Amino acid sequence: MTKVNVYGVDGSVKEKIDLPILFNTPYRPDIIRKSFSVLRSNRRQAYGSDPFAGTKHATESIGKGRGMSRVPRLTQGQKAALAPCVVGGRRAHPPKVERDWSEKINNKERKLSMHSALAATADKEKVTNRGHKFSEKITLPVIVEDNFEKIKKTKEIIEILDKIGVYDDVVRAKNGKHIRAGKGKSRGRKYRTPKSLLIVSINDDIKKSSNNLTGVDIVKPKEINIEHLAPGGDAGRLTLFTKSALAQIGGGK
Repeated sequence: MTKVNVYGVDGSVKEKIDLPILFNTPYRPDIIRKSFSVLRSNRRQAYGSDPFAGTKHATESIGKGRGMSRVPRLTQGQKAALAPCVVGGRRAHPPKVERDWSEKINNKERKLSMHSALAATADKEKVTNRGHKFSEKITLPVIVEDNFEKIKKTKEIIEILDKIGVYDDVVRAKNGKHIRAGKGKSRGRKYRTPKSLLIVSINDDIKKSSNNLTGVDIVKPKEINIEHLAPGGDAGRLTLFTKSALAQIGGGK
């Protein structure tokens, strides 16, 4: 069993506890990536073109015997229309709104991906490879006492994270916010923001004080999914558990 420190709100080590046995799950990046892909696929919004697009013209075929192609042409002129093979014609096989984009995954694979991604949060090498910044002296995952959930001011949260040694990662995310390349700038997603600390807490009150921190996500143990633990399909996110939340995950996941 791996022992980790439990940190107080003053940054000191209060005690050492054993991590739940699921943190010993072997690392399976293939299953994690598959689970992430399924989750994102099931969120896709169906889209399709107008079924009558490209067919709303008055057209007719001139028939044979004139020494010219018999594609449908506009009745008011000679321009070809309607057929998929002509400029301005309809699409042969447009996207259809009834297409089902959802994917499936076995329950055992889904659970394995969750356990494997949770285990990766305890591996300093994998967390570092994701680009997270933290003090080398701390143990991962970061466990804090339950009093952390009662903090109601963002200023106090910043002080606590700084004392523990993980606030540098929030600064990294804040400095890494940048304007997206491509057409997404004009579609409501102008900025890209790196993911920072994941806070797993039983109490929702911590959201009020932590929501303004750049790149930080707050989630309950029962709501945690592969997108929280492995953004982009890459496991090893810097994660902070309250002691009660860790116990709930160890017993229920």
